[in-house]
Amino acid sequence: MDAILKEIKANPYLKLITRQLNKYPQESYLVGGYPRDLFLKRKKEVFDFDFALSANAIKIGREIAKSLKSGFVVLDKEHGSCRIVYKRSGLSCNFDFTDFRGLAASAMGGRDIFTDLSLRDFTINSLGLDLKASGKAKNIKDILIDNHKAVRDIKNRIIRVVSDSSLSDDPLRILRAYSLSAVLDFRIEPKTKILIKKYKNKIITSAYERVSEELFKILNSKKAFDTFKAMDDSGVLDEIIPEIKPMRKVSQGPYHHLDVYRHCFEALKQIERLFEELKRYKDIQLFLDRIISGTHTKRALLKFSAFLHDIGKPVSKERIKDKVCFHGHERTGRNIVRGIAERLRLSNDERNSLDKIIFWHLRPGYLADLKDLSRRAVYRYFRDTQNEAVSVLLLSIADQRSTRGPLTRGANRKHHEDVCLALAKDFFRKSKEEKLTKLIDGDDLMAEFKLEPGPLIGKLLAAVDEAQAVGDVRDKAQAFALAKKLLKKERDK
Repeated sequence: MDAILKEIKANPYLKLITRQLNKYPQESYLVGGYPRDLFLKRKKEVFDFDFALSANAIKIGREIAKSLKSGFVVLDKEHGSCRIVYKRSGLSCNFDFTDFRGLAASAMGGRDIFTDLSLRDFTINSLGLDLKASGKAKNIKDILIDNHKAVRDIKNRIIRVVSDSSLSDDPLRILRAYSLSAVLDFRIEPKTKILIKKYKNKIITSAYERVSEELFKILNSKKAFDTFKAMDDSGVLDEIIPEIKPMRKVSQGPYHHLDVYRHCFEALKQIERLFEELKRYKDIQLFLDRIISGTHTKRALLKFSAFLHDIGKPVSKERIKDKVCFHGHERTGRNIVRGIAERLRLSNDERNSLDKIIFWHLRPGYLADLKDLSRRAVYRYFRDTQNEAVSVLLLSIADQRSTRGPLTRGANRKHHEDVCLALAKDFFRKSKEEKLTKLIDGDDLMAEFKLEPGPLIGKLLAAVDEAQAVGDVRDKAQAFALAKKLLKKERDK
């Protein structure tokens, strides 16, 4: 028995679902990503199984879910698609059931597996496995359907459309070609590239939630830079994020060697390299692997930030006394990125993160330029950047590495990186410490100084908190003394 068939027979989830499917007369085939990954010998921690059924997929799925005492949801009633969410002993997987696609050219006018597979997106996803026949099978070929040379393309690591209409039938497949290329490290073959360019303008007809998911698969891979470059070459990137167009050929000052657009691409490349360099730092890796929303990680969002961090420069560019300036581009860029994030249907947490990262991305550079980095300056940096302090520091390193104009100096870059990494370590150290107990609160201030509730209370408390954090204030008496001094200044204005 070959290794692939052996793995199929040994998989406990497939054993379970095959026993259930054998109760029904309908044809059923395992399709999609799992058969592809079997031939790739690609191990996955989370299993998702797709089954194509000859009829009654929703009815059968509902009955099996009831039998397994598992969650059940109808995904697409019109196309007969449903999902069973199976959970046992802390492990879970999804079983998706869908009726055969398309009408077969048979006298009966029914559907068949061959037509279903011919309507798939790419050849590598067009395999079918007849699990009902797996019990008596001696070789994988006994249960395998491969009418589109999927095994050949998997072996050669090629992404090829099943038919010329694959992309026009569902334009999201254009972006899926790139996400598969990034995740699997496959190349897109020439004819498919031609079709991508032909239909690229149709991608905006896809739901943006789906666009976002494919985009973040790319960003979470190790090939985001290479894949974004390929998408740029085909014009796909402009269709998804048209706001990037003005960045092209916008020249910068003598600290830069690239225009704004190429600089942002270089920042994406550098931040991917930086993530690899920092593998030995456990705290940073845990931070980058943190899930923000759905399957979107901090790592992916930070790459997206790197690519967009200077998007506000074209609007902000001005020449002052023969010097090119981009004053306020971080604020302008933040506002532009807000629109992009909204269109891509990113979560509120993702939008808030992008806001902070883009707006504060220049701050570490200012800190590195200080001759004496005071505790107060560090406190204010962490206060302002909050939970994105490390994100901003890592982006700043990538930004500096992407700046190699005639006025840049290697020693300055090394100092900048040393400051950023030291601050990142300081952030993780502080996050593990117990927070300081507040010396006074708003009620204390109002009682002591006969004040009414209002913004002044918050201002005084913020000043006391800062003084306590840097060690200038250590007890309640000193806190009241500082508040009294600040209050006098406010009243003398």
